[in-house]
Amino acid sequence: MKINKSIFLEKINLASKFINQRISSSNILQGIFLKKENNILYFYSTNLNFYYKGEIKIKNKEEEKDFYFVIEPKKIIEFLSLISQEEIDFLIKEKTIIISSEKNKGEFSIIKTDEFPIIKIDKNLKQEKINIKNLKQAFPLVCFASSNDESRPVLTGINFDTVDETTQIVATDGFRLSLYSFDVKFPISSAIIPSVFFNEVLKVSENKEEIDFYFNEKDKVFTFCIDTDQFSTRIIEGEYPPYERVIPKQKTTEVIVDREDFLRNIKLASIFAREFSNIVLFDVEKNLIKIIPKTGGKNENISTQEAEVKGEPIKIAFNSKFLIDFLTKTNSEKIKIEFLRQDSPTVFKIVGNDNFLHIIMPVRIQE
Repeated sequence: MKINKSIFLEKINLASKFINQRISSSNILQGIFLKKENNILYFYSTNLNFYYKGEIKIKNKEEEKDFYFVIEPKKIIEFLSLISQEEIDFLIKEKTIIISSEKNKGEFSIIKTDEFPIIKIDKNLKQEKINIKNLKQAFPLVCFASSNDESRPVLTGINFDTVDETTQIVATDGFRLSLYSFDVKFPISSAIIPSVFFNEVLKVSENKEEIDFYFNEKDKVFTFCIDTDQFSTRIIEGEYPPYERVIPKQKTTEVIVDREDFLRNIKLASIFAREFSNIVLFDVEKNLIKIIPKTGGKNENISTQEAEVKGEPIKIAFNSKFLIDFLTKTNSEKIKIEFLRQDSPTVFKIVGNDNFLHIIMPVRIQE
């Protein structure tokens, strides 16, 4: 059986993103299920929360039988990445698969099984379309604020919330929050979709403006279709935190700063704050911000940032990692910061983009 190496490697790489990465008694979920039917080779992978299905056409001879088995992808990916030939041969044996090109040959173990879990799309489900172009612009500004703590599953997801003709996507880890509003109504409403999963779907969507999706309400599964690839995920069940309550309705101080200078000054302060919980203090005065690393001693290593300041002076502290994360994700020229009190959530906005806001909780310190 002959296969185009680049296409096969692309599918194996993609499928490997959805396997079970944890040490498990079942090594089936740590592999990729390959299934040949006539001149189509199918790829399946899952960690029981995310599911992937892909396919490629192959050169099939009448005497070549159909097959199905599980392969461990890591060695095969490494092997194929070092082969220069574009066409490779596959020879299926009882317990191994032999992959060869003109000058190279590799033998890899296979697992024959009928137990691999596969999600099939119900043909009766309604096909919807979602504007993925808008999401790709907004997602990088939102997803980094989601949590990696699986003990609180809802915080590992992106919350879709539709009100009237507006859709909001929100992510928070309890210490920061990102919210992006769209002036259009999305077909996905009131659902929490895993952030890691959605990020992979957006990567594969490339230059597409719309993609198809299905929602199986009974099983609580979303399936997104991109060409011959299908990506499925179970939605995260649970009640998303009432994020609206965190957003301040008032402000006592407004600051506009140059983003690049601000990011550089915070990085400078963070060098000295690393051994003291990464805390930096903002001392906001008329037309400037003093950025001071909290070091447990005298206030040294101060950086001064020119700024447009309206309102009252304020001193407030933050985790510098959260500030750097936010400022790195946006490429805007100017950032607006809205302060209320030392102990209140602080709002960060992109000047020129009224659809987005980011919130960082301050750190309480003793002066």
